[in-house]
Amino acid sequence: MKSAVVVFPGSNCDRDAARALERLSGKPASMVWHKDTELPDGVDLVVLPGGFSYGDYLRSGAMSARAPIMRAVAAHAERGGLVLGVCNGFQVLTEARLLPGALLRNAGLKFVCRDVPLAVTNGNTAFTRAFRERRETHIPIAHGDGRFSADDETLDRIEGEGRVVFRYLDNPNGSARDIAGIINDRGNVMGMMPHPERSSDPALGRLGGAPVFQSLMEAA
Repeated sequence: MKSAVVVFPGSNCDRDAARALERLSGKPASMVWHKDTELPDGVDLVVLPGGFSYGDYLRSGAMSARAPIMRAVAAHAERGGLVLGVCNGFQVLTEARLLPGALLRNAGLKFVCRDVPLAVTNGNTAFTRAFRERRETHIPIAHGDGRFSADDETLDRIEGEGRVVFRYLDNPNGSARDIAGIINDRGNVMGMMPHPERSSDPALGRLGGAPVFQSLMEAA
């Protein structure tokens, strides 16, 4: 797999994502600056990492969604290329309209940083197949604007189409219908608020997120 991690000003999980990709694929990920206009040739996967791009001014992810590189990311997705947005990356994907809904301020109006139990609600995607028969996992979160929200029609549609991939088992932020991660209608773009890159290395004592990256290796 050839992967790329987009770096925005304020990204703080870009190196973590690149390390997780390299550890599982054996190949270094390309680091792509937000002002670049093209992705590396032959890239299979683009990761939009967590952090606080542009200091979360206006709305989280709103400014990054209009960065020059996002045109190339959108074109990559349109061609069927894989895109993973984690935390702030999920926010960027919704602001760029590559995924439906929005990520709003947590219901408790506080930043939440802890491990959370998740249900794997769709294990038949390019991002989740490596979970195999596992239907629950633990992955850490770290966000203040993680409450997934959408109108009822959109929520009914994505649920009916099997596009809800992860659900919180103890909803930490008030997300609609406990939604923690979704995919697009083609199944090649996923956004999730929990951080799989923070739970994919034995040295960290956590492996709950490793199947996300393993699934992508298999998909490629």
